[in-house]
Amino acid sequence: MSFNEQFDQHGTWRRQFALRLKLLAEWMKDHDLLDAAVEERLRRLESQVRADKVMVAFVAEFSRGKSELINALFFAGYGRRIMPASAGRTTMCPTELGYDADIPPCLRLLPIETRLQPQALMEWRAAPEKWTRVDLDVNDPAQLAQALEKVAEVRHVTKDDARALGFWNDENIDDNPLVGADGLIEVPKWRHALINIAHPLLKQGLVILDTPGLNAIGAEPELTVSLIPQAHAVVFILAADTGVTKSDLAIWREHLITGDEEDISRLVVLNKIDTLWDALSSPEQVQRQIDRQRASSAEILGLSQSQVIPVSAQKGLVAKVTGNDELLAASRLPTLELALAEGVMGQRQRILRSAVAGGIADLRVEAGRAIHIRRRDLAEQMDELRGLRGKNASVIKHMRSRIEQEQSEFDTSGAKIHAVRSVHLKLLREVFTLLSTPTLKGELAELTAALKQPGIKLGVKKAYGQTFSRLRESLQKADVTSNEIHAMLMATFKQLNTEFGFSLQAPKAPELIRFSHDLELIERSHLQYLGVSNVLKLSQPDFSERLVRALSTRLRVVFESALGEVELWNKSAASQLDAQLRERRRNFGRRIEAIERIQSAASGLDERIGEIDEQEQVLNDLDNKLTELTSHLAGSPVDEGNDGHGPDTVMDAAMSETA
Repeated sequence: MSFNEQFDQHGTWRRQFALRLKLLAEWMKDHDLLDAAVEERLRRLESQVRADKVMVAFVAEFSRGKSELINALFFAGYGRRIMPASAGRTTMCPTELGYDADIPPCLRLLPIETRLQPQALMEWRAAPEKWTRVDLDVNDPAQLAQALEKVAEVRHVTKDDARALGFWNDENIDDNPLVGADGLIEVPKWRHALINIAHPLLKQGLVILDTPGLNAIGAEPELTVSLIPQAHAVVFILAADTGVTKSDLAIWREHLITGDEEDISRLVVLNKIDTLWDALSSPEQVQRQIDRQRASSAEILGLSQSQVIPVSAQKGLVAKVTGNDELLAASRLPTLELALAEGVMGQRQRILRSAVAGGIADLRVEAGRAIHIRRRDLAEQMDELRGLRGKNASVIKHMRSRIEQEQSEFDTSGAKIHAVRSVHLKLLREVFTLLSTPTLKGELAELTAALKQPGIKLGVKKAYGQTFSRLRESLQKADVTSNEIHAMLMATFKQLNTEFGFSLQAPKAPELIRFSHDLELIERSHLQYLGVSNVLKLSQPDFSERLVRALSTRLRVVFESALGEVELWNKSAASQLDAQLRERRRNFGRRIEAIERIQSAASGLDERIGEIDEQEQVLNDLDNKLTELTSHLAGSPVDEGNDGHGPDTVMDAAMSETA
């Protein structure tokens, strides 16, 4: 199965899962199983699956055929090139292709002059009025292709302006762009481009990041420390005729290498193998040349040969457009598609489905508690009523008095439960403070000061190390406090269970320490960026400020995710208590109602016992159906759809049985 086919299937699974989740929520609401914690878990699961994106970043030096490869992989269906891919430099600015249903099809371009201001790229995204917008007609491939040529636009500026914008370095003359006869230097007109079109794959969550050459990547810290490291796959393109050049190696070492020899998210494409096709050479001789370049590239980059894939993007695109299967096979494009499908998509699907399975299991436990409480209360009522068989009116009257006394005592227990919540919330506030945005800003203050110092910043690596040590310490403190809260909840719930006959279970504390892995990845990407080649860039105050803003944006995501875990955990504990208080009050009402019916009619006792038997059966059916519905969610809707039983039919049938 190709990448496009597997991604299409993944998109189908995500849509069907979201629909099933919505139907499950409606069913649970109808049966009064939707407390705050269950509702929040449902919302998060739906958001996780609906918003799941798969980013594939394409990175290369100029003239490696990167844009042509994107055309061949994703846009051959248009019957022509969509991304500009003519000879020479094409994509001059980093370009993201994705889909947002709330925005009409358009190309948005951020002027290069925004580099003169300190805001990080993420902050500019929140200011759409600062971008130049070009509307796109997705039904007109020619207009679409013409509009997208704007990502190749350039400006000619003085050397001083080029230096201020980050495209000229007085210390590394060899890496600087050529100076024209008029003394001006060519730089990109745009800093970043966002393309929003309803392409089938983009609609299903694919995000394509097209990055320009070394000079442009190095001048934009957010690319190196945020966008590229977070990509689920990075496709690094080389030219088959040149292999790994000096500038290729610089991009790889400074921006792409992860230190993980088995990192399947990094693929290297040896493009333009058609330049080696030679009428004077036999196919075997051509193959030996390709094999040599492949082995050499793998050795230089420190990869296994299986991660270096020779292709001809240009011939692959032509083959797809013309329907030439023989040429497509010769281009070896299907081999790359398969590697993307099995490695990138396969890994992404496993991660997402594993997370979803865990969420469904937690959801089943949360919702199952309400059924368990009701079943236990019915059992207590049944024992109570059976004990009244053959008893006289005075015994029944005494029973009513006892129930009313229990109810009165229970009503006065509110103060104790309120005290439990107060202590719980006080400890929670400590965790919230440790993971809050103000705390994060405070931890970054020292690093910000170090980066803002004028001149060469020799101690910046030390400042980074100390900052990340403090951030890990904050996570560890939050984790320790969370475990203290969990221990307190266990003791308190045990006491409440003894006093009031509850069945409270303290939910497992969130494992906040696991977010340290995210910190490690962020730290690694930044430390990699602080090599000797970037010392001069770091001496520029505006560049350093953009770097720390990019870091702050990424760290905020990690800490907000950890905070979200704590909030969900808190809701789970509070909802349990609320649910059992609510059910206990209902139980008192049902018990008194049963006594009244027994007192008013001789047959009332047997009728009530019969009703409880029926209610127990209803609860059993409800529990079985909950298990069935959550099992459907954990299954594979695509497989079910193949046997003629789609998700709508399965869920509707399951729910109608318990309506």
